Parts: sequence; C-alpha cells; structure tokens
Amino acid sequence: MSSSNTDNVQTPTAAVLIIGNEILSGRTQDVNLNAIAIKLAEIGVRLSEARVVPDIQEEIVNAVNTLRQRYTYVLTTGGIGPTHDDITADSIGAAFGLAVAENPAARDRLLRSYGAENLTPARLRMARTPVGAELIDNPVSAAPGFCVENVYVMAGVPNIMRAMLDNVVAGLKHGPKIHSVSVSGFVAESLVAAALEDIARRYGMLDIGSYPWVRSARHGTALVSRGTDQDALRKASAEILALMQQFDAQASINEASFPL
Repeated sequence: MSSSNTDNVQTPTAAVLIIGNEILSGRTQDVNLNAIAIKLAEIGVRLSEARVVPDIQEEIVNAVNTLRQRYTYVLTTGGIGPTHDDITADSIGAAFGLAVAENPAARDRLLRSYGAENLTPARLRMARTPVGAELIDNPVSAAPGFCVENVYVMAGVPNIMRAMLDNVVAGLKHGPKIHSVSVSGFVAESLVAAALEDIARRYGMLDIGSYPWVRSARHGTALVSRGTDQDALRKASAEILALMQQFDAQASINEASFPL
C-alpha cells in the first residue's frame, strides 16, 4: 500500500504515457517507465501517473488531453517510427488541433544520417511532426522526438528513449530534490499497519509506502518514505525504524537512499 499525502505546489509533476500494442500484448516488456521515474526524481519532478494505451488515435488523444491538463509535464514513449502503425505524431497533432507535416529540420537530420539515396519514404515518415513542434535531439539514430507545449514525445526503443530523455530533462523546470529512505526488516506488514498510518498522518508532507516481501520463506516489509523535506524524513524514518525494531531488532535503514 502507499500513502500519497504530498501536494507540494513547488514540485513540478509529470505523467508518463506509454503507447503501443506490443506493450499491452506482453510481447515487449516496458523498461522505460523506471528510467524516466529515476531521472525525474533526480531533478525534483514528481512522477504522479503512468498509463499504457494502444495504437488507437482516439485513445491516445483522450489520454494526452487529460494528462496535459492535470500535470506540469507529459512524457510519451513509442509510436514515432517509420511504419504504418506509428501514429503518435498524428495523434498528438489531433490532441492539440494541429496539422501534421514534414518538419524541414527533422528532414535535414535524417538526410545527414541516411544520405539522399537511403532516405526512403518510410524513413521520411519520421520527419513528420505537428506544425510548430520543437524537436528533441536523438544522438543515437537521428530521427528526432518532438515537443508541443508541455507534451514531450520520445521513441520507445530504450536506448534511444534514454538519449532523448537526457535532452528533455535539461529543459524542464527543476523542483526540490526528492529524497527516499527505506526501512526494512522481517516484520509482517499487518503488524505495523496501524502505527504506520499514524506516522503517515503526522508527516503529511511525505509519501510513506509499505511494500511486503518474502525471502527464504520469511515475510518482511520495506517501509519507504519519500519527500523533499529532509528534516521530516529524518524524524519519520527514526520513528519507523523504532517501530520496526519492536518486532525485529535487526531492522535497518537503507542509508544509500538518504544519509541520516
């Protein structure tokens, strides 16, 4: 379970929209969400929601229009390749009411990468963006992503997405760094639930979550606190550690997450 009590107006928020039938079918395992979450946390942007939608324009448009009004940033992955089912550019255009056309700057990048003799009509599809979109550099394979207002459109291929993401986060508004502290021990989640709820209520500026696990047939729990208030994190983590040690004297804080 997770308690999401933080509502810090100074912290920018974000949503991730993963686009692609291959994710929903199970043929492809998404690894981009984790990479994006880590990178956003490093710059103080709170990832608040993630969705997966199929390659259906109406579904993409509805999701984009909902998320872009709800959060500071929307980051999408997938659907900007050279094939017929790569419809993200058209869908983003439809969401903003913009025409989609060949972007001259994107075409130039593809021309330099492939050469005129290899710049096929299929590859030229990757130069199409909503009119007025800003390009996101792609140092891996040249075909750029793009940005319209607060929506950032990136490739789905993980190494290309990560390269694009580095360029995206450089231009985002940074918030206070989000720190994380984990207290773990061989303690059943149910034993600490009531006391943990009280701690979470008193430290409403933090997100406090409980995550059970099993090792060698023994049940344990990790209690994770996240937030920007370092003093509150220290105090809450000390209370959580004391709570856990009532049941497991060996319970400990993961100091790699945050130095107490």
